[in-house]
Amino acid sequence: MVGYDPEAKCVSTVEAAAAGSASGLVTRVLVSPLDVLKIRFQLQIEQLSSRNPGAKYHGILQAVQRIFQEEGLVAFWKGHVPAQFLSVGYGAVQFMAFESLTKLVHNVTPYNARDSFVHFVCGGLAACTATVTVQPVDTLRTRFAAQGEPKIYHNLRHAVVTMYQTEGPRTFYRGLTPTIIAVFPYAGFQFSFYNILQQFSEWVLPAEGKNGGNVKNLVCGSCAGILSKTLTYPFDVFKKRLQVGGFEQARAAFGQVRTYRGLLDCMRQILREEGPGGFFKGLSPSLLKAAVSTGLVFFWYELFCSLLCALKSTDSTPRKEG
Repeated sequence: MVGYDPEAKCVSTVEAAAAGSASGLVTRVLVSPLDVLKIRFQLQIEQLSSRNPGAKYHGILQAVQRIFQEEGLVAFWKGHVPAQFLSVGYGAVQFMAFESLTKLVHNVTPYNARDSFVHFVCGGLAACTATVTVQPVDTLRTRFAAQGEPKIYHNLRHAVVTMYQTEGPRTFYRGLTPTIIAVFPYAGFQFSFYNILQQFSEWVLPAEGKNGGNVKNLVCGSCAGILSKTLTYPFDVFKKRLQVGGFEQARAAFGQVRTYRGLLDCMRQILREEGPGGFFKGLSPSLLKAAVSTGLVFFWYELFCSLLCALKSTDSTPRKEG
C-alpha cells in the first residue's frame, strides 16, 4: 500500500498524510531512547572505547547506565516535544509527497509506479521536501538531546528565542547541506528496498496472503532501514556535528568540543583527529534505531491506511444498500 497503486485506489493524498503523521508519532515515542544514544555517540570527539580514559561513553549498555544515573529516566526522552513535531510533520509531508509523486509518474510517464527505481527517486524527492520543511525542528531536537546539566535551554520557546537572538535565523538550518545530500539516497533506498523486499516476500511466500501481513511489513521495513542507514550513515554524523555549532558550552560536560566552518571542514577534522572510524560513531545504536523505526513507520503506515480503507468501505456499504 506504500506508493500509488492504480489497482487499489483506496487512500487519498490527505489520508496518506494523516497515516504518515500518525505512524511518525507512535514510532517516535518508542524509539526516542535509541535516538538520544545515537546523538550522544555521534557528538563525542573521544574514541568510543573503555580504553580511552577521556571518553564519557564506551558502549550502548554503559551509556544507558550512565545517562540513567546522571540524568534520570526522563533523559532518554530529551527533546521529545520538538522530536514529535519533527516526526509528525516529516511523516505527513514525506508520505503525502511520495504518494503524489508515484501517482504523477504513473500518469505522465511510461514507468510503472510500482517499480523499485521509481520508488527510489520518488522516495528521495519526498524525503528532501519533508526535510526542508522540518529542518528547524530537527535542529531543536538535536540541541535538546545533546545538552547536559545544567540545561542551556529550559523549554522549546526558550530555545527558539535564545537561538534566534544569539545566532540568527540561519542557525535553524545548520547541517542542511549534509542532510539533503544524505536524505535523498537514504530515503530512496528505504522505499526501494522496502518495495523489493515486499515483492520478494510475496514470491517466496505466495500463499501467505493477509495472514501475518503486518509482521511481514515490520520485517521488510526493518531490513530496509538497516541497509539504507549503513550506506548513508557518515552524512548523519556530519549533520549532527554541524547542528550543535555555536552550542559548545552545553557540550563541555561530555568531553572535547570542536568548531566546524562547514561540511568539508567537518569531514577533514573528523578524518584527521578521529580517523575513518569517526565517520561511523554511533553506528550500533543507529542501526538498531533504523531497524526499529523504519520497520515501525512502514508497519504503522500500512496499518493506518488499512484502517482508513476499512472505514471508507464501511461508510459506503449503507449508502449502496439504501
